[in-house]
Amino acid sequence: MRLNQRRVLIGVGGGIAAYKVCGVISQLFQAGAEVRGILTAGATKFITPLTVATLSRHQAYTDADFWQSSRPLHIELGEWAEVLIIAPLTANTMGKLAYGLADNLLTNTVLASRCPLLLAPAMNTEMWEQLAVQKNWKRLKNDPRYHSVGPGAGLLACDRLGMGRMAEPGEIIVALQSLLLTGGKRDLAGKRILISAGGTREYLDPVRFIGNPATGKMGVALAQAAFYRGAEVTLVHGPLDTSLLASLPNFRTISVVSAAEMEDGMLRAFREADWIVMNAAVADVKPAYYSAEKLAKQALPSALELEAVPDIIAQLGNLKQPSQKLIGFAAQTGDIVQPAREKMARKKLDAIAANPVDQPLVGFGSDSNQAIFLDAQGRIEQVDLCSKLELAHRLFDFIIKIPG
Repeated sequence: MRLNQRRVLIGVGGGIAAYKVCGVISQLFQAGAEVRGILTAGATKFITPLTVATLSRHQAYTDADFWQSSRPLHIELGEWAEVLIIAPLTANTMGKLAYGLADNLLTNTVLASRCPLLLAPAMNTEMWEQLAVQKNWKRLKNDPRYHSVGPGAGLLACDRLGMGRMAEPGEIIVALQSLLLTGGKRDLAGKRILISAGGTREYLDPVRFIGNPATGKMGVALAQAAFYRGAEVTLVHGPLDTSLLASLPNFRTISVVSAAEMEDGMLRAFREADWIVMNAAVADVKPAYYSAEKLAKQALPSALELEAVPDIIAQLGNLKQPSQKLIGFAAQTGDIVQPAREKMARKKLDAIAANPVDQPLVGFGSDSNQAIFLDAQGRIEQVDLCSKLELAHRLFDFIIKIPG
């Protein structure tokens, strides 16, 4: 996703995880964003202002710069920023934000700004689990201006294995992109959204299967978009690349391989969902017979007998309650609208996203996509080539306007 001239202010807290911020700044600059950095006194113990300035191609600010401009710097930066990230967010800065305290350039800038704030906490597990810290964290998360990414669990710099690990740069970038696309709105808060992603594999023997090129990128983008707009997300996914798995926020995931496993996962989670988005590329057929042992090459059948797999989205359409919305995808070549409209009616969908897979830069495995959205009320909206995350947000904008 390009971030041409989007204005991102990054506040760096005093923790060892500050080194990860360098990757965030570099990626933002390469995506075309204008980046400014503020380092707290503690942050300068871990990375230097010169590092931040070099990566952002702009002066990095510290408390020494507080009153060095003709107009108060915290006012200038607060008005300039479209979004403010604080990473790592330390327990000290968290407490200041929770109670509106301002004793340095960063916290003064927070109070002098109105843009959304993205917080990426990082600290020792014992510190994170302290009652006072959890109270401060809850207080911030109840403020609609504050958004969060992480923390996660893992091996910490103190050699402790537990909660408190700062989110990885890729996850921070996705959260930031969502804030820029939505302006920080949480219009899906209270919604329980079930999403399927990726392809399924129908095995002939332990090493051979019928599959498709689906990578799960679109489904993961849908899950990320819903999560950062406040929804409670469940993602049922086929095999995904480890980098995609690492980018997932902390929501419920169900990992499957075959169409039968995806059917089971979707049906188990379906009843509690308000919206269901069926993006997975589920196999249409499977080998009629499965060998538990690898078949020798000479033993492979010259004609493979096939049988149909369950039509998951049709089942969901028959089970759907009036309070639920069911959305499908139609990957097509040639004319994409009429087949999608017919599928929407046949499967009893509330809306469908028709996307071409025979055009450059779209379809399976790409980072970008385009689509035409249709709903059962006759609305139609074309979305030109954009990132899959942006397409996901555009789809939720479309769905939210469906009556009911």
